[in-house]
Amino acid sequence: MFGVYNNNNGRNMKFNCKKAAIALALQSIMFSGTAFAEEQTEDQAEDGKLETIVVTATKRPQSAQEVPISITSMYGEQFENLLSGGGDILTLASRVPGLYAETSNGRVAPRFYIRGLGNTDFDLAASQPVSIIMDDVVMENVVLKSFPLFDIEGVEVIRGPQGTLFGRNTTAGIIKFTSKKPTEDFDAYVKLGTGSYGTRDIEAAVGGSLSDTVSARFSVLNQHRDDWVSNGYTGMNDVMGGHDEAAYRLQVAFAPSDDLDILLNVHSRSYEGTASLFRANILTTGSNQLNANYDRDTVYYDEGDNNPQEYDGDGAVLNITYDMADMTFSSITAYESADGRSLGDIDGGYGASYLPEMGPGFIPFNSATQDAADVSQLTQEFRLASDTGGNSTWQVGFYYFDSELEVVTTPFFVAPSTVTQENTTWAVFGQGTYDLSDETTLVYGLRYTNDERSLTAISGAGIPIDPVNLDDGQVSWEMMLNHRLSDDVSVYGRIANGFRAHSIQGRDIAFFGTPSVAESETIMSFEAGFKADLLDNTLRLNGALFSYEVSDIQLTKVGGNGNNVGLANSDKGVGQGFEVDAQYHLNENITFTLGYSYNDTELQDNNLWIPVCGSGQCTATDVTRTNGAGGLEALVNGNPFPQAPKTIFNFTTRFAFPIESGEIFALVDFAQQGDTNLFIYETVEYNVDSQHETGLRLGYINAEHSYDVSLYGRNITDEHNLKGGIDFNNNTGFVNEPRIWGVEFRKSFY
Repeated sequence: MFGVYNNNNGRNMKFNCKKAAIALALQSIMFSGTAFAEEQTEDQAEDGKLETIVVTATKRPQSAQEVPISITSMYGEQFENLLSGGGDILTLASRVPGLYAETSNGRVAPRFYIRGLGNTDFDLAASQPVSIIMDDVVMENVVLKSFPLFDIEGVEVIRGPQGTLFGRNTTAGIIKFTSKKPTEDFDAYVKLGTGSYGTRDIEAAVGGSLSDTVSARFSVLNQHRDDWVSNGYTGMNDVMGGHDEAAYRLQVAFAPSDDLDILLNVHSRSYEGTASLFRANILTTGSNQLNANYDRDTVYYDEGDNNPQEYDGDGAVLNITYDMADMTFSSITAYESADGRSLGDIDGGYGASYLPEMGPGFIPFNSATQDAADVSQLTQEFRLASDTGGNSTWQVGFYYFDSELEVVTTPFFVAPSTVTQENTTWAVFGQGTYDLSDETTLVYGLRYTNDERSLTAISGAGIPIDPVNLDDGQVSWEMMLNHRLSDDVSVYGRIANGFRAHSIQGRDIAFFGTPSVAESETIMSFEAGFKADLLDNTLRLNGALFSYEVSDIQLTKVGGNGNNVGLANSDKGVGQGFEVDAQYHLNENITFTLGYSYNDTELQDNNLWIPVCGSGQCTATDVTRTNGAGGLEALVNGNPFPQAPKTIFNFTTRFAFPIESGEIFALVDFAQQGDTNLFIYETVEYNVDSQHETGLRLGYINAEHSYDVSLYGRNITDEHNLKGGIDFNNNTGFVNEPRIWGVEFRKSFY
């Protein structure tokens, strides 16, 4: 679950150098000479009506209301509010219908689920059916997905398989982030925040024209939170829970002619913090409620060195666009890398059954693990798109992906093991649209993908493991039909096929095991929906019904009788449900958003048995049997997918009170996660009931001088929500972030 890493002073020096560079950049931004201009609230047009939201779900700019796909966009104040108080990509969980996220590896290794489909595998080599795309680049490895979010133009959550344009491993959907790009006009901002637990957040950007043909934008982020969790076993106060994050992004746009545009994006991050905090026996056998062993401010660790975590990451993207007579050529070249380590007390407590003292509760044996990862990926995409207008359009392309990941795992009772995985993928794809009439448009797409993956490893005993090599080629396709009932209402249907490439899991090599393999899974998805702008364009109401079937769905057998993780395929997994998005401007000063999704998922395999809670302290509700080793196994046929909330409900309400110099506003956001089974098998303890969190922002916007100041709160009711668990040793669990209060100041320059 975690890994080995050689810490050194050079690493701390690198982190401090990045902070110094960011501080210098902040000074240059804050003291830039500028003229002020009035700034409007981003998510509301001047007349109080809804703005047109432009998305790139089909790799072409289109109105979100015209794209025949279930999609939700977040931008401006609504999105930035979620990141207050040191928030990261995980704060998107349950903030969009059908979208969930969680982690057992801390901030650097998030896992995502759309419409219930995801992957609970905690190994750093695990693939995910939800793709994260940042500035047109797929972030395949779980560590790359955690690059911090700042100076973001918008977010698109695209539901359902997207195999035609975005490749394999997108059987669930896509989360697409777009950073703000350089423009010829000067603009800059500085945002300063401080809050509970010594939280400090600095974000800034400056951009504009450097010459007639060159413009640039430089963005920085610096976050800090004090350690606030004590170790009750060692008596050390406030030694865990904090973090430091420093990141920057430099973008340079070059337009040597009217036909050619070149954009270079260079970015970097350095992170030091605390890995997930595991808490021993915070669940009592027969109950899923947190018990008296749970104390948010205290853990009891005799191992793990207080669960440190640290990662560096760097990347560069070169985007070239050339307009030819009747078409546009695009090239996207990207390189991403990251390296770091996590260390954790996995049993979540101290002592063992053979030692004189033990706590909290029964702990059969000690377990601490380290993981260190070094990952790199190179991607190249070429694309030709028609640019002739008329009743049809097309685009074709070629995609290449190459990655390498080395993971060193140390369980401490044996020497470290080293596992290296390499993955090479290439694909050709095409998509077209055809207007069958003025009201009806057909969209069709096809892609062939070839995927090769290999594993080589050396066990802790220094013995090479037999290599594993996999090779698969698959065709993905989709067909969509969009029909306008009126200028403001349309209906659509979509059939899409996709696949998630085979996976290799080598972590059990560290625990005297062998690699496991999961074959490729394929999905067939059906979707029907509507999109409507109503009440004189003040109410936007979108909805979709969906049904999908995943053949050979990949699953991860985590825990059971040991700290192990193995892969398996279930015959099939099925899901059906619906989602609804609404946005309503009651008037120029009051705005509501609301989202709801229902996901009904089920595993279907009469012969799939999964080991359950090796500690013997959880209560399995599935049919069980004893295996040959004396452990308990559960038949998981009919179970919901793991970490798939049955329902997700969210809303925001914004009230504005205009005054002469600007406005005073109040913004409330709420997200509720419905019943969720945390593991593949079902138990009383690890099947959580409905959970929620609420956020609040009260502020003042000065339009004349382009600044705002606000009081914010995250998880303002201080909910204590169980987010996951570890079952092999005891009833270990981990929980959500605590309540955070703070203030923010933002100043814009033009």
